[in-house]
Amino acid sequence: MIAIVCIYNNKKMLDETLLKSLQGQTARFELIALDNSDSRFASAAQALNYGARQIKADSNYIMFAHQDINICSASWLEDVEKMLDALPNLGVAGVAGNSEKENRLITNITHGTPPRNDGYELHQPVSAMTVDECCAIIPADVFKRHRFNEEVCDDWHLYVVEYCLRVKATGLDVYVLPAELHHLSMGSLNAGYFKTLKKVLQEYRTAYPKIYTSCGSWDARTPVAQQRVQRVAEKIFYGFTGRLIASGLVPEWLQRKKKRRLQAGSPTQ
Repeated sequence: MIAIVCIYNNKKMLDETLLKSLQGQTARFELIALDNSDSRFASAAQALNYGARQIKADSNYIMFAHQDINICSASWLEDVEKMLDALPNLGVAGVAGNSEKENRLITNITHGTPPRNDGYELHQPVSAMTVDECCAIIPADVFKRHRFNEEVCDDWHLYVVEYCLRVKATGLDVYVLPAELHHLSMGSLNAGYFKTLKKVLQEYRTAYPKIYTSCGSWDARTPVAQQRVQRVAEKIFYGFTGRLIASGLVPEWLQRKKKRRLQAGSPTQ
């Protein structure tokens, strides 16, 4: 059985996305929904650690989910649990992620309004360095030993990324599942993201020279401020060239360059 832990600040969104998609599931589950509309939790790590302690049933897995995800079939939980049971040495599994081998967003999910996918076709679970925070599943016995890091991740970003890096260091594996869902949010790389990113890179710079996330790759030895400026400049540049490509005013080589850049990562957090 899977226990689902979700922190929310928009009850209407929760009802119309996650809760609506959980109706009629073929598998039993336990739901822990934590209302943070009054900001009683200071960080996602703090809230989700608290939520995990509220689980009553004897669940095999804990699924940490955003309030705005919509799982795409009545057998989703049942199908995902079968996949999880077959994975060796499982530390964390998610529905979107990145790896040193791929260096691009690995996922079957759609996101945004209208729904958009990134052209990746995933047919079986694949190894990853990290997975995205929108939906991450951890074996219950693993989570008893390793909780989310409330000191390094004292905001609302990268708590699953940090968790993946930490459990991989203990010898456990991280996977992206070929599961379909829709994530309403496109996410954003705001100041809080880069504040936490700096701490994560400092924590793991000796173990991982570069960290690969669903929002792209980050060099552990390059100042975060420099990488942030570069990312903003690239966003402006590729937004402009995207409009030129759509109008047919740029050459084919620039189309290929833009495609390769987009494949390197797309924010879904």
